[in-house]
Parts: sequence; C-alpha cells; structure tokens
Amino acid sequence: MPVKIRLQRHGKKGKPYYWIVAADARSKRDGKYLEKLGAYNPNTNPATVELNVDNTVTWLQNGAQPTDTAKNLLSYKGALLKNHLVGGVRKGALTEEQAEAKFTAWLEEKEGKIQAKSDGLSTVEAKAKADALAAEKAVNEARIAANAPAPVEEEATPEAAEATEEAPAAEAEAPKEEK
Repeated sequence: MPVKIRLQRHGKKGKPYYWIVAADARSKRDGKYLEKLGAYNPNTNPATVELNVDNTVTWLQNGAQPTDTAKNLLSYKGALLKNHLVGGVRKGALTEEQAEAKFTAWLEEKEGKIQAKSDGLSTVEAKAKADALAAEKAVNEARIAANAPAPVEEEATPEAAEATEEAPAAEAEAPKEEK
C-alpha cells in the first residue's frame, strides 16, 4: 500500500485550514487517513505550521512519499533534516548526540528567523497605524478649522477702504468687448 504524506483540507470557503496526514495514496483528498501528523494554517502571517516531527520521520523512514506542498512544509519544520540526520546515524557517519545537536541548532536558528519576521511585521503594522492616526488627526483639525466662525473684523483701515472703493471703479472704466 503506497503511503503519501499530504494535506487534507478543512475550514470554510476562502479560509483554508489543512491537516498534514499520512494517507493511502488511493484514498480521497479529504477521506480516510492513517495518522494525523500536524496542521497548517496559511491564513496567518507568517503561516502557522504545527508538526509532530518524530512521527513524520518514522513515516518517512518507512517509505511514505510527501507531496510537493507537504515536502515544503516538512522542510520548513525540519522533518526532512531530521530524517537525513537519522539516516547518517544509521550509517555510522554521526552519533546520536551530534545529530541531535545539529537539529536543535537548526531549530533555534529557524525560530530566530521566524521571530524576526513576525517582529518586523508587527513594527510595520504599528507604524502604519501611527501614520493613519496622524493623517486622521490632520483631517479632523482641518475640518474643525473650516467649521470655525471667521474672526470679526473690527474696523477697516482707511487704506483698505480706499482700495475696495477703487476696485469697482476700475472695473466700470474698463471698456466692454462686444461679441
């Protein structure tokens, strides 16, 4: 019986959520499976992947073939690396302790990268919120200034009065053009 490690879709329309399962290759996409190995949520940023690495490595050692997407997820969580290291231990190239040390070092580095990405996303989001708030405050201040009553002019100076009287006279003196 050929076994595949593949994704099984759950969730509603437009909001996919996947289980990572070991299933018979002949079974339907969302049908019967042999073992649930983890879950994958692509709706979050960065995507959330939960995986039982030890059970996944056991299935890989027994000949299960991952699909392309499942292979990317297994690589992302380090299951393929651990499978590789277990093969090295079995051949005698590494000791169990060396393999475990390499795997934990890789996991720590990967967690650091994921944390840096989510920190970067949160700072960008906070900056966008601050910019939106500043823009909204500017719009509110402009609206308040536009709705405020105009200051009442007490008395016009004689120079200003003369200027306003001369402007209509200048318009009257200009010759009108005929069409």
